[in-house]
Amino acid sequence: MPARPVKIYTLSTCSHCKSTKIFLSECAVEYDFIDVDLLEGDERKAILEDVKRVNPKCSFPTIIIGEKVVVGYKEEEIKEALGL
Repeated sequence: MPARPVKIYTLSTCSHCKSTKIFLSECAVEYDFIDVDLLEGDERKAILEDVKRVNPKCSFPTIIIGEKVVVGYKEEEIKEALGL
């Protein structure tokens, strides 16, 4: 089974975002992340629009695993979406 791509939209100061990154690393899951609060101008605006498309509340972390979206640090939902 091919690995599902994992992308996380985070804030650099968010403890739940940090916990999510640690959890994925402990599960040996490769992921891409964007610390939205470190972006500026049009780049930040574009990324926030991307987040709002999958998470209208625009809360963090927003985790995209394949086609599944998990909002917040929810270990069981993340494991289920990863097929762990």
